[in-house]
Amino acid sequence: MLKIMGFIMGKTTEPNLDHAIAGAASGFITRFLCQPLDVVKIRFQLQVEPISKYHISKYRSVPQAFLLILREEGISALWKGHVPAQLLSITYGMAQFYSYNMFKKMIQRVSKIEDWNHSMHFIAGAGAGCMATIASFPFDTVRTRLVAQSNNHQVYNGMLHSCSSILRQESPKVFFSGLFPTLLQIAPHTGLQFAFYEFFTDFYKRFTSDTDTNFYNSMLSGSAAGFIAKTIVYPFDLARKRLQIQGFQHGRKGFGKFFQCNGLLDCLRLTIKEEGMQGLFKGLVPSQIKATITSALHFTVYEQVLLLLRIL
Repeated sequence: MLKIMGFIMGKTTEPNLDHAIAGAASGFITRFLCQPLDVVKIRFQLQVEPISKYHISKYRSVPQAFLLILREEGISALWKGHVPAQLLSITYGMAQFYSYNMFKKMIQRVSKIEDWNHSMHFIAGAGAGCMATIASFPFDTVRTRLVAQSNNHQVYNGMLHSCSSILRQESPKVFFSGLFPTLLQIAPHTGLQFAFYEFFTDFYKRFTSDTDTNFYNSMLSGSAAGFIAKTIVYPFDLARKRLQIQGFQHGRKGFGKFFQCNGLLDCLRLTIKEEGMQGLFKGLVPSQIKATITSALHFTVYEQVLLLLRIL
């Protein structure tokens, strides 16, 4: 994949793999630590009923959802779909940071681009997000379905079984269900994430004696960038999850009403009609918590691994 990307971007020599290795390591570590928050977020996103302690819904708050999953499905359920999620994170992290640095180098060749510093980071980040999303999207679909199913109505027995079942019973295009809203979400999200990260790292350096991006700078800047970017694009993330479970009604028994829609606009329209504007932000709190922690870890691990690779 890296060679293909290098060829597309006009590189004739073997590309530097440091960014890809650091991105893959960052994705792996971050995913392992943050998977439980992702499971709760997905369960919230797929629930049609209100997320409120005053309503008879399966999941009513973040603590209640954690405790209910632990009681009904055991602690392993918090890492449901972890194998495809890890493949997703490793592939995404590798492609994202590698392509971001390639896009940034290409953009820097443009004359007077330094006057548009934050725009450069936004454009490079948006392009990197799209490349990484397309490369890793099938793993995201499989992960979502594994997380979406209940133990009492288990349709898939793991990643390989889910892949073979989708190919046999549905079609290969199902692996890319929800790709369009995901790209609509991920391009501005990743662009904003990188732009805000660079902005906050520079801001941090102005008020400290540090000239390089250190551990504390990465953690603070990454967490702020992740929180802001995720909040801005969240409705598209919710739509993506709901589109990925279309045709999966049999695996959603026991979770309440099934959400049926036809495409992105229909998904957004029905969500607002049935659940109100607040329905577009279901699962926002665990998503913000996850985005803050994930982004901080993602950038920090990436920077530290990259530093280690350059020393070796």
